[in-house]
Amino acid sequence: MHYPYEDMAGMIDHSLLHPTMTDKELRAGCHLAKKYKVASVCIKPYAVAMAAKLLKDSGVAVGAVVGFPHGGSTTAVKRYETLQSCKDGATEIDMVINIGALKGGEHDLVRRDIAGVSDACRDVGAPNKVIIEAAYLSDEEKVIACRLAVAGRAGYVKTSTGFGPGGATVFDVALMREVVGEKMGVKAAGGIHTADEVREMITAGATRIGASAGVRIVSGEEGASGGSY
Repeated sequence: MHYPYEDMAGMIDHSLLHPTMTDKELRAGCHLAKKYKVASVCIKPYAVAMAAKLLKDSGVAVGAVVGFPHGGSTTAVKRYETLQSCKDGATEIDMVINIGALKGGEHDLVRRDIAGVSDACRDVGAPNKVIIEAAYLSDEEKVIACRLAVAGRAGYVKTSTGFGPGGATVFDVALMREVVGEKMGVKAAGGIHTADEVREMITAGATRIGASAGVRIVSGEEGASGGSY
């Protein structure tokens, strides 16, 4: 069976992160991700093992969030969370930077925090997607955050958690792409609900799209409600 926007499926990380989601809903989300052949599910760390079992041999990756959603955990805790998630079956990691440290000018702390998770990811072959939570940052701070992600050997920079004061914008995606160049991934996440919005983000430079509406977009049911991420 073909779906209206199946060409987008391979770029979509289907978000299963809403705080009220039950295990039943998480399992249903994994089944939908498998049905529509999206790139990955992005799931809570405790549910990674369940998702990995449900998605085994499906071609859909399991991504786990680290330091989510505010980024305030210590680097040691983020590393442990990364390694435990990968042990449970995650093959991609989405970490949140220490936002307050960045805004306070503690750039080396942020770089070391990113590098600590990137090193843990490299040990198990998982890309580190660094969430900068752009809506909290000035344009200058967005540039600094992206440069620190590059210095910290991350695989991607990502706009948002979806739980901050705003989500992905075309401007931010284009700015992030300009800073990191062509070799690094850019993930747009937060508030993306339609195929047209996905195309706008891709045109601006995104190589992955994070959305709770991911499977609805692929299936053509994008008008349905279901969260902001």
